[in-house]
Amino acid sequence: MASTLPRLCLAALLLAPAACTVGPDYQKPDTADLTPATWRWQAGAPRDDAPKGEWWKVFHDSELNRLEALALADNQNLRAAFARIQQARANARAAATDWFPELTANSRNKRERTSGNLPTPVPVNIPSAQINTFNQTLDLSYELDLWGKVRRSFESARAQAESSAADYNNVLLTLTGDVAATYYQLRALDADLASLRRTIELREKSLGLIQQRFAAGTVQETDVARAKTEVATARAELADIKRQRQEASDNLSLLCGVPATNFKLAERPLRGAPPVIPAGLPASVLERRPDVASAERLVAARNADVGVATAAYFPAVSLTGQGGYLSKNTSDLFSADSRVWSFGPSVSLPVTGFALIRANVNRKKAAREEAVASYRQAVLGALKDVESALAQTRYRAEQAAAQNEALAAAAQAAELTHARYDSGAAGYLEFLDAERTRLQTERQATQVAAQRFIATVRLVKAMGGGW
Repeated sequence: MASTLPRLCLAALLLAPAACTVGPDYQKPDTADLTPATWRWQAGAPRDDAPKGEWWKVFHDSELNRLEALALADNQNLRAAFARIQQARANARAAATDWFPELTANSRNKRERTSGNLPTPVPVNIPSAQINTFNQTLDLSYELDLWGKVRRSFESARAQAESSAADYNNVLLTLTGDVAATYYQLRALDADLASLRRTIELREKSLGLIQQRFAAGTVQETDVARAKTEVATARAELADIKRQRQEASDNLSLLCGVPATNFKLAERPLRGAPPVIPAGLPASVLERRPDVASAERLVAARNADVGVATAAYFPAVSLTGQGGYLSKNTSDLFSADSRVWSFGPSVSLPVTGFALIRANVNRKKAAREEAVASYRQAVLGALKDVESALAQTRYRAEQAAAQNEALAAAAQAAELTHARYDSGAAGYLEFLDAERTRLQTERQATQVAAQRFIATVRLVKAMGGGW
């Protein structure tokens, strides 16, 4: 036994490399017909300051950096995605073990008593007896990978593990993008709150002046009622914006993995403009997108599955062996005369199951074609996301410039109307209309500014972040 089993294992391992591999070798699907040379909205000009890794730091916002760190540490969806990577890698390691022989140690020991009244074909009296059996063996089992079934299985499992890793990066990118987008939505609401508070303060002062004028008999009571209406309306809008901010804060707490009750974020109105992000070349963007990488790895896995299914057409050759010791007494269990061994190859070939094998091969081929179509769709989706994000950043910048001009004009008109109202040259309705226009224009400018930041976040996400 000491020399037989090692020779069997060595023979099995030497035969494996000489085997062939059935099924198609993988070739990455061609997407040259889908990939343009440059973007429609922005020329491809990669620069060294392109976002890499912790891309949100290009916004230079310490509070955003803190929230992103919280999300990376405590978000439960991200932890689940990482656990899926571990599962896929374990599956790949399990598939790799089929390359090696399976060796099992067995110990079977028993003591039995035979019957003294056994039925026999001849009238021979066999007395009862007590028998000891001690059996210590090593069992070898190995299926030769002559047609590459094991290699294709490992190839498929490895590609699926790589796809899971890309899925994790996609969850990571989506998470960090959602944190940034929600953060800037919340900051826009902070700016909205600041505008409404200033408006309420001004309207309350106007109400006080109008009430004094009404007491002096210089204005009508309807002006007092309208002034009270404007104050109450602004307070109602303030309460609604507070509600929206709380909902945005709760959403942000969920992304960061923090209980909503314990999550606090001080108000800070949105200021400044977002950074300019270079778009890069379409081909480089497709290499960085984790969802595209995941789809491509699934194509490789489905292609390997075709080889696994095709191998069923060919004979399966297995080697089995056993070596050990068998004795009725423990004293001479490991003596030379107690040695036992057996070895024999086995071959199995389907005779009537070819129709089922063919159907399974066709099913795997169809799954591969589905994966190819999904991969090409992912490429198209990536290109569309970047083009849309580039269009948003461009047009939001134009919209912000026009909106800021409108805000400056509305503020000037409100000041002039206020002066005319104080001098008695304008009525209260004209004054209210100018104030409403100023407030509406200011809130619209705030929303456009927030959308510029969010559009920049979407552009970074569309380009694959830092991966």
